[in-house]
Amino acid sequence: MQAKSDKTHITGAQPKNNLDKCIIYIGNILSGLFVITAIIIVFEIVARYVFDSPTFWVHETTTLLCAVLFLYGGPYCIAKDSHIRIVLIYDAVSKKTKRILNIFISTITIIYLCALSWAALQVAERALFAPWGDFRPETSGSAWDPALPAVVKTVLFIILIAMVVQSILHLISHIKQEAK
Repeated sequence: MQAKSDKTHITGAQPKNNLDKCIIYIGNILSGLFVITAIIIVFEIVARYVFDSPTFWVHETTTLLCAVLFLYGGPYCIAKDSHIRIVLIYDAVSKKTKRILNIFISTITIIYLCALSWAALQVAERALFAPWGDFRPETSGSAWDPALPAVVKTVLFIILIAMVVQSILHLISHIKQEAK
């Protein structure tokens, strides 16, 4: 039987706040969309090769679903504290040094995510609005021509804002954490 600390190290720490709990809960539900994506792809294969009736919507739909799910992986990893660290260094230092590293990492993460959010806002605005200001979502340009590029770019911005808020909450948690 593994010790609890080993399991936490492998699977990620417990959520630090209610936002993390909510993100994990929603992420666990959204993970079912990967199964739906696989079913849609199987449907396309059967339609194309068995009935000689290919669809025009499957590729873009599955691309949208997978893109949104992969984007959601960012806040999910932050919520589970399962992002990549150089554990060779991190695990070798004291709790006090880990606290300092966590504060530093959170601060750098917030700066980076704010810059990335600003850029994503610009991209989302261009994807949603025409240069003269009218709402006109960017479309894929295919035969189906859905507004999926606008959706993905907008979701990217929303996800990044969620990650900024998460990182700020984690920074506060690390600052309040008692150094031992």
